[in-house]
Amino acid sequence: MRAQVTELFGLSVYTDRAIFVGNVDDVVIDVDQKKIDSLAVGELNPEIGEVKGYVGLQIPFRIVKSVGDIVIVRHIPGIFKSPAKEE
Repeated sequence: MRAQVTELFGLSVYTDRAIFVGNVDDVVIDVDQKKIDSLAVGELNPEIGEVKGYVGLQIPFRIVKSVGDIVIVRHIPGIFKSPAKEE
């Protein structure tokens, strides 16, 4: 998976279970290892979990599965909760 870092800004982030997480605001780079450490995601979906008091979320790059028109990350049940279904 190769992409320019600037291409990541503004992309929508979804889990592999099609749950919207937010949009990429910034990229955290590990300069010593010369690799991306995490994605800083803002405009968070309020239904994904308890993120009260936070404007963003850092998603470790190791859970990123794919980058294209959107970013797909591995679904982690403890972090990303499915939105409540209307009954």
